[in-house]
Amino acid sequence: MKLKYLLLFFLAIAAGKQVHAQQGFPFDNEIHEFKHQDSISFPPKNGILFIGSSSIRKWTDLEQRFAGKPIIRRGVGGCELWQVVDYYAPYILFPYHPRKIFIYAGENDIAAGKTSVFVFNEFQKLFEMIGRKLPDATIYFMAIKPSPSRAKYFAEVANANELIKNYLANRPNSAFIDVASVILKNHSSVPDSSLFEADYLHLNSKGYDRWQQVLEPFVN
Repeated sequence: MKLKYLLLFFLAIAAGKQVHAQQGFPFDNEIHEFKHQDSISFPPKNGILFIGSSSIRKWTDLEQRFAGKPIIRRGVGGCELWQVVDYYAPYILFPYHPRKIFIYAGENDIAAGKTSVFVFNEFQKLFEMIGRKLPDATIYFMAIKPSPSRAKYFAEVANANELIKNYLANRPNSAFIDVASVILKNHSSVPDSSLFEADYLHLNSKGYDRWQQVLEPFVN
């Protein structure tokens, strides 16, 4: 009898942990929506995956800008880079077996108080994970942008970009793409606020025009 109650006790603990894990999954509603889309029409393998935070999620005409290319857009709310590593990769990265992976993440990590070194370490983890799971994929890191509303973080942003740029410099099947300097005012280190929405955080259509020009050679 004691063994029976002991077993029930451990089962209850396990169930509690599972419920807590499910409740703690960040932006789980968006992941469920992506999986629902996949169940209706799963993207073909060898596509071009854009993954990351709201700068990807809100780029709603990305597929039209690169018409004819097998674009898979999987931006997740205000997600942080460590969440891509710890949560999202098994759901909205690895299953697609993309041939190219464009990553925009890290800005929210820094805004949440994390350091540039933390962002760099998380990128290393993700880079190595992709290398093991998808060794033939080419990995592109899109530079973290300096958003006007987050000016106090510019130094950390610049350092994170430099660390990741140097890390990728001699690694095959990878590239650091500078989408940060193209949204600065001419000959300055100040972002051009006219390229942002009213929140001075997310790019507007003119801002995405700048990104498209930089990305085209890599996508094509």
